Amino acid sequence: MVNIHKATISEADIIVDLARNIYKEYYLHLWHSGGAKWYMEDYAYSLEKIKSELMDSNNEYFIATENGSEQGYMKINLNEQLPGFETLNALEVERIYLYKKAAGKGLGKQFMQTAMNKARELKKDIIFLKAMDSSTDALEFYKKLGYEICGSLQLPLPTFHLMKEEYRGMVILKKSVEQ
Repeated sequence: MVNIHKATISEADIIVDLARNIYKEYYLHLWHSGGAKWYMEDYAYSLEKIKSELMDSNNEYFIATENGSEQGYMKINLNEQLPGFETLNALEVERIYLYKKAAGKGLGKQFMQTAMNKARELKKDIIFLKAMDSSTDALEFYKKLGYEICGSLQLPLPTFHLMKEEYRGMVILKKSVEQ
């Protein structure tokens, strides 16, 4: 049975391990030499950064376990603005990461339902997320859940100069919160 729980500061090292290991399964091809290491260890998934995010009241992490084994995690930002929709009260799903072995078992859907429940609890108008425009499987998943593309962006230079140019495109998807 799958269990999703809100992560605590004491689980920061678990989130770091999940983030780095799952990222390696899906995204190493995006980077020039040294880029993935920089992204995982310095930019996004250092223990200090994850601890800081866990202590920030705007962020919540959730961990999914099945039979005592971690299968993935989700990070949401409780109070974010969606460019072009600033009048709407929004929640952002910043990351959903699942091991490949856990994909297709309904875990992503459970994470997105957890985010919807939190958005409902906080009386949000919309949920939004950003996904790589090259991640066709992820985009189809979000569309099946009722998310619609409402914008696009390019990951900025010079920050992402180690990322291959053809992978810097992102789309923004949103969905109204079902009250």
